Amino acid sequence: QTAGQSGEQELENLVLKLSVLKDFLSSIEKKALKALQEMSSATPTTAPQPLSRKAKSIPVQTFEVKLDITLGDLTKIGKSQKYTLSVDVEGGKLVVLKKQKDSQEDWNTFTHDKIRQLIKSQRVQNKLGIVFEK
Repeated sequence: QTAGQSGEQELENLVLKLSVLKDFLSSIEKKALKALQEMSSATPTTAPQPLSRKAKSIPVQTFEVKLDITLGDLTKIGKSQKYTLSVDVEGGKLVVLKKQKDSQEDWNTFTHDKIRQLIKSQRVQNKLGIVFEK
């Protein structure tokens, strides 16, 4: 009978360990559920922020620029002139405006899909190269 008693005791110990393990798993499950509820209840308060950030429109930026002309373009443009560069980020447009004599205006609009590359000059801090599709 001693062998039977030790077998019963082992079984009781096993049942006790399983019970402790079950309680432990249950408490972990409750903690996980609570954490999920906290995260989901926090989501509605944080979700509107990106929307409100998107709602604020990015204003069109305008810059006074001089075109740095290459030798090939020298005949077309003549001497270096001041231009107005307007950047519409949300509209995806870049407008180069040249004021001519008699208050006339001449402008070129480039859409974002025509701009291939922007190259910031390493030698001259305020110089930017723009590579277009053609």
